[in-house]
Amino acid sequence: QVQLVESGGGLVQAGGSLRLSCAASGRTFSDYAMGWFRQAPGQERQLVATISPSSRTYYADSVRGRFTISRDNAKNTLYLQMDSLKPEDTAVYSCAARAAQHHITIYRSPQSYDYWGQGTQVTVSS
Repeated sequence: QVQLVESGGGLVQAGGSLRLSCAASGRTFSDYAMGWFRQAPGQERQLVATISPSSRTYYADSVRGRFTISRDNAKNTLYLQMDSLKPEDTAVYSCAARAAQHHITIYRSPQSYDYWGQGTQVTVSS
């Protein structure tokens, strides 16, 4: 089992920045592929960014160049640095984890993940 707890959400003006954190416990964090997903009201959950055990990354087109995903295996923590935020980034952001088949493997579908945090609200005002 892996337990995930997000933090760092809040209210920010358009153009501002936030840094989300996801603290993991329970298993060997460094063996897990991790992802950030978001869900706005009335919309399906969508991928934001993913990172493999070896820190290979993938970003959704809507956030590429503005968001940065990273991980600190020594601290068992996943991060999402969000810059140049837009009102359309408003959503509940959740981190997810799954055991990776290979250290470079990334997973883009939410159905690929086994463990989820409770989510943190990000609201961007115009």
